[in-house]
Amino acid sequence: MRWTPIAGLAPALLIALALASTASASPVLTLREDGSVVKREDPYLPPVQSLGPAPKALAGGADQRATRGRAARGRATLRAGRRKTVRRELKRILEAGAISRAAYDEYRSIYLRARRTRSKLRGARRVALGATIANLERIAASGLLTASRLPALLQTVKRNRAWWSNGPLLGAGRRVSFEGSRLVWQHYPGQGLQIQWLGTFGKANALWKSEQHDAALRKLLDEALRLASDRAGGIAFEYLFRFGGGSPPWASGLAQGTGIQALSRGAVRLNEPRFILAARRALGIFRRSPPRGVRVRTSAGAHYLIYSFARGLRVLNGFTQALNGLYDYASVANDPAGRALFARGLAQLRRELPRYETGGWSRYSLGGAYATVSYHTLARDFLRNLCKRLEGESGVGAAVPTVPVAPGADASPFCSAAARFTAYLKRDRS
Repeated sequence: MRWTPIAGLAPALLIALALASTASASPVLTLREDGSVVKREDPYLPPVQSLGPAPKALAGGADQRATRGRAARGRATLRAGRRKTVRRELKRILEAGAISRAAYDEYRSIYLRARRTRSKLRGARRVALGATIANLERIAASGLLTASRLPALLQTVKRNRAWWSNGPLLGAGRRVSFEGSRLVWQHYPGQGLQIQWLGTFGKANALWKSEQHDAALRKLLDEALRLASDRAGGIAFEYLFRFGGGSPPWASGLAQGTGIQALSRGAVRLNEPRFILAARRALGIFRRSPPRGVRVRTSAGAHYLIYSFARGLRVLNGFTQALNGLYDYASVANDPAGRALFARGLAQLRRELPRYETGGWSRYSLGGAYATVSYHTLARDFLRNLCKRLEGESGVGAAVPTVPVAPGADASPFCSAAARFTAYLKRDRS
Protein backbone atom coordinates (compact mmCIF):
# COMPACT_ATOMS: atom_id res chain seq x y z
CA MET A 1 0.00 0.00 0.00
CA ARG A 2 1.32 3.45 -0.91
CA TRP A 3 0.72 6.44 1.31
CA THR A 4 1.96 10.03 1.61
CA PRO A 5 2.63 11.63 4.99
CA ILE A 6 0.84 14.88 5.76
CA ALA A 7 3.05 17.76 6.76
CA GLY A 8 2.88 18.27 10.50
CA LEU A 9 1.28 14.91 11.20
CA ALA A 10 2.78 11.80 12.73
CA PRO A 11 3.86 9.30 10.02
CA ALA A 12 1.24 6.77 11.01
CA LEU A 13 -1.41 4.68 9.44
CA LEU A 14 -4.14 3.17 11.51
CA ILE A 15 -4.49 -0.32 12.81
CA ALA A 16 -7.54 -2.49 12.22
CA LEU A 17 -10.94 -1.77 10.76
CA ALA A 18 -13.06 -0.96 13.80
CA LEU A 19 -16.42 -2.24 12.70
CA ALA A 20 -16.71 -5.99 12.98
CA SER A 21 -17.89 -6.63 9.44
CA THR A 22 -15.93 -5.62 6.38
CA ALA A 23 -16.93 -6.00 2.78
CA SER A 24 -20.02 -8.16 3.16
CA ALA A 25 -22.62 -6.73 0.82
CA SER A 26 -25.73 -5.13 2.27
CA PRO A 27 -28.97 -4.35 0.44
CA VAL A 28 -29.86 -0.71 -0.05
CA LEU A 29 -32.63 1.05 -1.95
CA THR A 30 -31.53 4.09 -3.96
CA LEU A 31 -33.88 6.87 -5.05
CA ARG A 32 -32.86 8.24 -8.43
CA GLU A 33 -33.31 11.84 -9.46
CA ASP A 34 -36.11 10.82 -11.83
CA GLY A 35 -38.11 9.40 -8.90
CA SER A 36 -37.45 5.73 -9.63
CA VAL A 37 -36.01 3.38 -7.01
CA VAL A 38 -33.45 0.63 -7.57
CA LYS A 39 -32.28 -2.09 -5.21
CA ARG A 40 -28.61 -2.95 -5.11
CA GLU A 41 -26.02 -4.64 -2.94
CA ASP A 42 -23.45 -2.26 -1.50
CA PRO A 43 -20.24 -4.23 -0.77
CA TYR A 44 -18.89 -1.40 1.42
CA LEU A 45 -21.92 -0.95 3.63
CA PRO A 46 -21.61 -2.92 6.88
CA PRO A 47 -24.62 -5.01 7.90
CA VAL A 48 -27.35 -3.16 9.78
CA GLN A 49 -26.19 -2.32 13.27
CA SER A 50 -28.35 0.17 15.11
CA LEU A 51 -27.10 2.36 17.90
CA GLY A 52 -28.61 -0.09 20.35
CA PRO A 53 -31.77 -0.69 22.35
CA ALA A 54 -33.68 2.39 23.38
CA PRO A 55 -32.25 3.58 26.69
CA LYS A 56 -35.68 4.06 28.24
CA ALA A 57 -36.07 0.28 28.28
CA LEU A 58 -32.76 -0.16 30.07
CA ALA A 59 -32.46 2.78 32.42
CA GLY A 60 -33.43 2.74 36.08
CA GLY A 61 -36.40 4.48 37.60
CA ALA A 62 -34.48 7.69 38.31
CA ASP A 63 -33.46 8.00 34.67
CA GLN A 64 -37.03 7.32 33.55
CA ARG A 65 -38.34 10.01 35.87
CA ALA A 66 -35.71 12.38 34.52
CA THR A 67 -36.80 11.53 30.99
CA ARG A 68 -40.44 12.29 31.84
CA GLY A 69 -39.32 15.55 33.44
CA ARG A 70 -37.41 16.56 30.33
CA ALA A 71 -40.43 15.74 28.18
CA ALA A 72 -42.65 17.92 30.39
CA ARG A 73 -40.14 20.77 30.23
CA GLY A 74 -39.97 20.30 26.48
CA ARG A 75 -43.73 20.70 26.16
CA ALA A 76 -43.57 23.80 28.33
CA THR A 77 -40.79 25.18 26.15
CA LEU A 78 -42.90 24.60 23.08
CA ARG A 79 -45.85 26.45 24.62
CA ALA A 80 -43.66 29.31 25.78
CA GLY A 81 -41.77 29.46 22.50
CA ARG A 82 -44.57 29.24 19.98
CA ARG A 83 -43.46 32.52 18.49
CA LYS A 84 -40.10 30.93 17.58
CA THR A 85 -41.23 29.44 14.31
CA VAL A 86 -39.01 28.00 11.62
CA ARG A 87 -39.66 30.95 9.34
CA ARG A 88 -38.94 33.52 12.04
CA GLU A 89 -35.81 31.74 13.14
CA LEU A 90 -34.58 31.51 9.57
CA LYS A 91 -35.11 35.24 9.20
CA ARG A 92 -33.28 35.90 12.47
CA ILE A 93 -30.31 33.84 11.34
CA LEU A 94 -30.30 35.66 7.98
CA GLU A 95 -30.41 39.10 9.62
CA ALA A 96 -27.54 38.11 11.91
CA GLY A 97 -25.44 37.49 8.80
CA ALA A 98 -24.93 33.81 9.59
CA ILE A 99 -26.34 32.61 6.25
CA SER A 100 -26.58 34.12 2.79
CA ARG A 101 -29.79 35.27 1.14
CA ALA A 102 -29.49 32.37 -1.33
CA ALA A 103 -29.23 29.86 1.52
CA TYR A 104 -32.16 31.48 3.32
CA ASP A 105 -34.33 31.27 0.21
CA GLU A 106 -33.37 27.62 -0.32
CA TYR A 107 -34.05 26.56 3.28
CA ARG A 108 -37.34 28.43 3.42
CA SER A 109 -38.44 26.84 0.14
CA ILE A 110 -37.56 23.33 1.34
CA TYR A 111 -39.58 23.82 4.51
CA LEU A 112 -42.66 25.30 2.83
CA ARG A 113 -42.69 22.71 0.03
CA ALA A 114 -42.45 19.92 2.58
CA ARG A 115 -45.43 21.30 4.49
CA ARG A 116 -47.47 21.46 1.30
CA THR A 117 -46.51 17.90 0.39
CA ARG A 118 -47.39 16.66 3.87
CA SER A 119 -50.94 17.96 3.47
CA LYS A 120 -51.34 15.80 0.34
CA LEU A 121 -49.98 12.57 1.81
CA ARG A 122 -51.89 10.00 3.84
CA GLY A 123 -51.10 7.21 6.28
CA ALA A 124 -47.53 6.18 6.99
CA ARG A 125 -46.12 8.55 4.38
CA ARG A 126 -47.73 11.55 6.04
CA VAL A 127 -46.55 10.38 9.48
CA ALA A 128 -42.95 9.94 8.32
CA LEU A 129 -42.64 13.28 6.56
CA GLY A 130 -44.62 14.99 9.31
CA ALA A 131 -42.19 13.72 11.95
CA THR A 132 -39.17 15.28 10.26
CA ILE A 133 -41.01 18.58 9.92
CA ALA A 134 -42.12 18.39 13.56
CA ASN A 135 -38.56 17.75 14.73
CA LEU A 136 -37.38 20.83 12.83
CA GLU A 137 -40.20 22.91 14.32
CA ARG A 138 -39.48 21.69 17.86
CA ILE A 139 -35.81 22.56 17.52
CA ALA A 140 -36.75 26.02 16.31
CA ALA A 141 -39.28 26.52 19.13
CA SER A 142 -36.67 25.46 21.69
CA GLY A 143 -34.21 28.07 20.46
CA LEU A 144 -31.77 25.46 19.17
CA LEU A 145 -32.01 26.27 15.47
CA THR A 146 -28.56 27.55 14.52
CA ALA A 147 -26.86 28.25 11.23
CA SER A 148 -24.63 25.19 11.58
CA ARG A 149 -27.63 22.88 12.11
CA LEU A 150 -29.57 24.13 9.10
CA PRO A 151 -27.82 22.03 6.42
CA ALA A 152 -28.47 18.67 8.13
CA LEU A 153 -31.98 19.56 9.30
CA LEU A 154 -33.18 20.85 5.96
CA GLN A 155 -31.42 18.05 4.09
CA THR A 156 -33.39 15.62 6.25
CA VAL A 157 -36.68 17.34 5.44
CA LYS A 158 -35.79 17.51 1.73
CA ARG A 159 -34.82 13.84 1.48
CA ASN A 160 -37.93 12.71 3.32
CA ARG A 161 -40.15 14.77 1.05
CA ALA A 162 -38.51 13.18 -2.01
CA TRP A 163 -38.75 9.64 -0.64
CA TRP A 164 -42.29 9.68 0.67
CA SER A 165 -43.52 11.34 -2.53
CA ASN A 166 -41.91 8.71 -4.79
CA GLY A 167 -40.39 5.79 -2.92
CA PRO A 168 -42.00 2.66 -1.48
CA LEU A 169 -43.05 2.17 2.12
CA LEU A 170 -40.22 0.86 4.28
CA GLY A 171 -39.79 -1.57 7.13
CA ALA A 172 -38.07 -0.69 10.38
CA GLY A 173 -34.32 -0.28 9.98
CA ARG A 174 -34.38 -0.30 6.19
CA ARG A 175 -31.46 1.63 4.72
CA VAL A 176 -31.68 3.81 1.67
CA SER A 177 -29.55 6.23 -0.30
CA PHE A 178 -30.05 8.98 -2.84
CA GLU A 179 -28.47 9.24 -6.26
CA GLY A 180 -25.34 11.39 -6.16
CA SER A 181 -24.90 11.07 -2.38
CA ARG A 182 -22.74 8.72 -0.28
CA LEU A 183 -24.62 9.18 3.00
CA VAL A 184 -26.42 6.24 4.59
CA TRP A 185 -30.03 6.87 5.62
CA GLN A 186 -32.13 4.59 7.81
CA HIS A 187 -35.86 4.31 8.41
CA TYR A 188 -37.02 4.75 12.00
CA PRO A 189 -40.77 4.10 12.28
CA GLY A 190 -42.58 7.23 13.34
CA GLN A 191 -39.50 9.38 12.66
CA GLY A 192 -39.00 8.95 8.93
CA LEU A 193 -35.62 8.65 7.22
CA GLN A 194 -32.65 9.83 9.25
CA ILE A 195 -28.94 10.09 8.54
CA GLN A 196 -27.35 7.03 10.11
CA TRP A 197 -23.95 8.39 11.04
CA LEU A 198 -22.68 5.08 12.39
CA GLY A 199 -23.51 3.37 9.09
CA THR A 200 -22.10 6.28 7.09
CA PHE A 201 -18.74 6.21 8.85
CA GLY A 202 -18.73 2.41 8.85
CA LYS A 203 -18.97 2.65 5.07
CA ALA A 204 -16.12 5.20 5.05
CA ASN A 205 -13.95 2.75 6.99
CA ALA A 206 -14.75 -0.03 4.53
CA LEU A 207 -13.84 2.23 1.59
CA TRP A 208 -10.58 3.07 3.37
CA LYS A 209 -9.76 -0.57 3.90
CA SER A 210 -10.47 -1.45 0.25
CA GLU A 211 -7.56 0.82 -0.86
CA GLN A 212 -9.33 1.16 -4.23
CA HIS A 213 -11.97 3.85 -3.72
CA ASP A 214 -10.18 6.98 -2.58
CA ALA A 215 -12.40 9.28 -4.64
CA ALA A 216 -15.53 7.83 -3.05
CA LEU A 217 -13.97 8.10 0.41
CA ARG A 218 -13.13 11.76 -0.17
CA LYS A 219 -16.63 12.52 -1.38
CA LEU A 220 -18.24 10.78 1.58
CA LEU A 221 -16.10 12.60 4.16
CA ASP A 222 -16.63 15.96 2.45
CA GLU A 223 -20.37 15.39 2.37
CA ALA A 224 -20.44 14.40 6.03
CA LEU A 225 -18.48 17.47 7.11
CA ARG A 226 -20.90 19.76 5.31
CA LEU A 227 -23.62 18.43 7.62
CA ALA A 228 -21.66 18.60 10.90
CA SER A 229 -23.06 20.96 13.54
CA ASP A 230 -21.35 23.17 16.09
CA ARG A 231 -21.59 21.53 19.51
CA ALA A 232 -19.64 21.38 22.77
CA GLY A 233 -16.96 23.76 21.53
CA GLY A 234 -16.33 21.74 18.39
CA ILE A 235 -18.35 19.89 15.77
CA ALA A 236 -20.65 16.90 16.10
CA PHE A 237 -22.51 14.57 13.78
CA GLU A 238 -25.87 14.99 15.46
CA TYR A 239 -28.93 12.77 15.34
CA LEU A 240 -32.03 14.78 14.57
CA PHE A 241 -34.90 12.55 15.67
CA ARG A 242 -36.64 11.43 18.84
CA PHE A 243 -35.26 8.17 20.22
CA GLY A 244 -35.53 6.33 23.51
CA GLY A 245 -36.75 9.34 25.45
CA GLY A 246 -34.16 11.66 23.94
CA SER A 247 -35.10 14.76 21.97
CA PRO A 248 -33.05 16.07 19.06
CA PRO A 249 -30.43 17.22 18.54
CA TRP A 250 -28.34 14.60 20.40
CA ALA A 251 -24.92 13.03 19.92
CA SER A 252 -23.48 9.54 20.24
CA GLY A 253 -20.00 8.69 21.49
CA LEU A 254 -20.14 5.51 19.40
CA ALA A 255 -20.95 7.27 16.12
CA GLN A 256 -18.67 10.24 16.85
CA GLY A 257 -15.75 7.96 17.69
CA THR A 258 -16.23 6.10 14.42
CA GLY A 259 -16.41 9.43 12.58
CA ILE A 260 -13.15 10.60 14.16
CA GLN A 261 -11.60 7.30 13.13
CA ALA A 262 -12.75 7.64 9.50
CA LEU A 263 -11.58 11.25 9.27
CA SER A 264 -8.16 10.35 10.69
CA ARG A 265 -7.73 7.52 8.22
CA GLY A 266 -8.88 9.69 5.35
CA ALA A 267 -6.45 12.43 6.34
CA VAL A 268 -3.48 10.13 5.80
CA ARG A 269 -4.79 8.16 2.83
CA LEU A 270 -5.90 11.26 0.93
CA ASN A 271 -3.15 13.60 2.16
CA GLU A 272 -5.83 15.97 3.50
CA PRO A 273 -4.81 17.94 6.62
CA ARG A 274 -8.29 19.45 6.83
CA PHE A 275 -9.70 16.02 7.72
CA ILE A 276 -7.43 15.70 10.74
CA LEU A 277 -8.32 19.25 11.74
CA ALA A 278 -12.00 18.26 11.55
CA ALA A 279 -11.28 15.18 13.67
CA ARG A 280 -9.62 17.41 16.26
CA ARG A 281 -12.69 19.64 16.38
CA ALA A 282 -14.87 16.54 16.76
CA LEU A 283 -13.21 15.83 20.13
CA GLY A 284 -15.46 18.45 21.73
CA ILE A 285 -18.20 16.11 22.93
CA PHE A 286 -15.59 13.92 24.66
CA ARG A 287 -14.55 16.91 26.75
CA ARG A 288 -17.99 18.06 27.82
CA SER A 289 -20.53 16.51 30.17
CA PRO A 290 -24.03 15.54 29.02
CA PRO A 291 -26.32 16.63 27.56
CA ARG A 292 -23.97 18.73 25.39
CA GLY A 293 -21.24 16.10 25.47
CA VAL A 294 -20.79 12.43 26.33
CA ARG A 295 -18.12 12.57 29.04
CA VAL A 296 -18.99 11.40 32.54
CA ARG A 297 -16.13 11.98 34.98
CA THR A 298 -15.24 9.10 37.29
CA SER A 299 -12.68 8.51 40.01
CA ALA A 300 -10.67 6.44 37.54
CA GLY A 301 -11.01 8.69 34.52
CA ALA A 302 -14.05 9.11 32.27
CA HIS A 303 -16.81 7.08 30.65
CA TYR A 304 -17.92 8.14 27.16
CA LEU A 305 -21.65 7.67 26.68
CA ILE A 306 -23.40 6.08 23.74
CA TYR A 307 -26.18 8.72 24.05
CA SER A 308 -25.66 12.28 25.22
CA PHE A 309 -29.16 12.30 26.72
CA ALA A 310 -28.78 9.10 28.78
CA ARG A 311 -26.22 9.84 31.49
CA GLY A 312 -26.95 6.65 33.43
CA LEU A 313 -26.63 4.22 30.51
CA ARG A 314 -23.16 2.68 30.15
CA VAL A 315 -22.85 0.52 27.02
CA LEU A 316 -19.82 -1.68 26.48
CA ASN A 317 -19.67 -1.67 22.68
CA GLY A 318 -20.24 2.09 22.42
CA PHE A 319 -17.61 2.94 25.02
CA THR A 320 -14.99 0.61 23.54
CA GLN A 321 -15.45 1.88 19.99
CA ALA A 322 -15.22 5.48 21.17
CA LEU A 323 -11.81 4.59 22.62
CA ASN A 324 -10.73 2.95 19.35
CA GLY A 325 -11.60 6.14 17.49
CA LEU A 326 -9.75 8.33 19.99
CA TYR A 327 -6.70 6.06 19.76
CA ASP A 328 -6.63 6.25 15.97
CA TYR A 329 -6.90 10.04 15.99
CA ALA A 330 -4.13 10.41 18.59
CA SER A 331 -1.92 8.00 16.62
CA VAL A 332 -2.24 10.01 13.41
CA ALA A 333 -2.23 13.51 14.92
CA ASN A 334 0.33 12.78 17.66
CA ASP A 335 -1.94 14.99 19.79
CA PRO A 336 -1.46 15.14 23.59
CA ALA A 337 -5.11 16.12 24.06
CA GLY A 338 -6.26 13.05 22.16
CA ARG A 339 -3.92 10.82 24.14
CA ALA A 340 -5.25 12.24 27.39
CA LEU A 341 -8.87 11.61 26.41
CA PHE A 342 -7.98 8.06 25.44
CA ALA A 343 -6.03 7.43 28.65
CA ARG A 344 -8.89 8.59 30.89
CA GLY A 345 -11.37 6.41 29.06
CA LEU A 346 -9.05 3.41 29.05
CA ALA A 347 -8.59 3.63 32.83
CA GLN A 348 -12.35 3.65 33.32
CA LEU A 349 -13.00 0.80 30.90
CA ARG A 350 -10.38 -1.30 32.69
CA ARG A 351 -12.33 -0.76 35.92
CA GLU A 352 -15.77 -1.34 34.37
CA LEU A 353 -14.99 -4.31 32.16
CA PRO A 354 -15.48 -7.12 34.74
CA ARG A 355 -18.98 -5.81 35.48
CA TYR A 356 -20.07 -6.46 31.89
CA GLU A 357 -19.39 -10.20 32.24
CA THR A 358 -21.72 -12.76 33.77
CA GLY A 359 -19.30 -15.69 33.83
CA GLY A 360 -20.71 -17.15 30.66
CA TRP A 361 -21.87 -14.20 28.57
CA SER A 362 -21.81 -10.39 28.40
CA ARG A 363 -24.23 -7.65 29.37
CA TYR A 364 -25.16 -4.98 26.86
CA SER A 365 -24.92 -2.31 29.57
CA LEU A 366 -23.92 -2.05 33.21
CA GLY A 367 -26.72 -3.46 35.32
CA GLY A 368 -28.68 -4.29 32.17
CA ALA A 369 -29.92 -7.37 30.38
CA TYR A 370 -27.74 -9.96 28.66
CA ALA A 371 -26.50 -8.81 25.27
CA THR A 372 -27.99 -10.33 22.15
CA VAL A 373 -25.64 -12.50 20.11
CA SER A 374 -25.03 -9.64 17.68
CA TYR A 375 -24.19 -7.13 20.42
CA HIS A 376 -22.06 -9.68 22.28
CA THR A 377 -20.10 -10.30 19.07
CA LEU A 378 -19.81 -6.59 18.34
CA ALA A 379 -18.45 -5.90 21.82
CA ARG A 380 -15.99 -8.78 21.37
CA ASP A 381 -14.77 -7.35 18.08
CA PHE A 382 -14.30 -3.85 19.50
CA LEU A 383 -12.39 -5.27 22.48
CA ARG A 384 -10.23 -7.31 20.12
CA ASN A 385 -9.41 -4.18 18.11
CA LEU A 386 -8.53 -2.31 21.29
CA CYS A 387 -6.27 -5.20 22.30
CA LYS A 388 -4.43 -5.01 18.96
CA ARG A 389 -3.93 -1.26 19.30
CA LEU A 390 -2.45 -1.55 22.76
CA GLU A 391 -0.22 -4.42 21.68
CA GLY A 392 1.07 -2.33 18.80
CA GLU A 393 -0.10 -4.54 15.96
CA SER A 394 -0.78 -2.92 12.60
CA GLY A 395 -3.68 -3.81 10.37
CA VAL A 396 -1.77 -2.64 7.29
CA GLY A 397 1.53 -4.42 7.71
CA ALA A 398 4.31 -4.45 10.25
CA ALA A 399 6.48 -2.14 8.10
CA VAL A 400 4.16 0.81 8.69
CA PRO A 401 5.35 2.97 11.62
CA THR A 402 2.87 3.94 14.34
CA VAL A 403 2.99 6.50 17.13
CA PRO A 404 2.45 5.03 20.61
CA VAL A 405 -0.66 6.46 22.19
CA ALA A 406 -0.55 4.65 25.53
CA PRO A 407 3.00 3.32 25.93
CA GLY A 408 3.24 0.73 28.66
CA ALA A 409 -0.54 0.26 28.93
CA ASP A 410 -1.54 -3.27 29.90
CA ALA A 411 -3.50 -4.81 27.02
CA SER A 412 -4.19 -8.10 28.79
CA PRO A 413 -7.58 -7.26 30.37
CA PHE A 414 -9.02 -6.41 26.96
CA CYS A 415 -7.31 -9.22 25.08
CA SER A 416 -8.44 -11.76 27.69
CA ALA A 417 -12.01 -10.48 27.67
CA ALA A 418 -12.14 -10.73 23.87
CA ALA A 419 -10.89 -14.31 24.09
CA ARG A 420 -13.49 -15.21 26.73
CA PHE A 421 -16.27 -13.62 24.71
CA THR A 422 -15.21 -15.78 21.77
CA ALA A 423 -15.26 -18.88 23.95
CA TYR A 424 -18.77 -18.03 25.15
CA LEU A 425 -19.95 -17.94 21.53
CA LYS A 426 -18.72 -21.49 20.99
CA ARG A 427 -20.63 -22.95 23.91
CA ASP A 428 -23.77 -24.99 23.35
CA ARG A 429 -26.53 -22.66 24.55
CA SER A 430 -29.44 -24.86 23.49
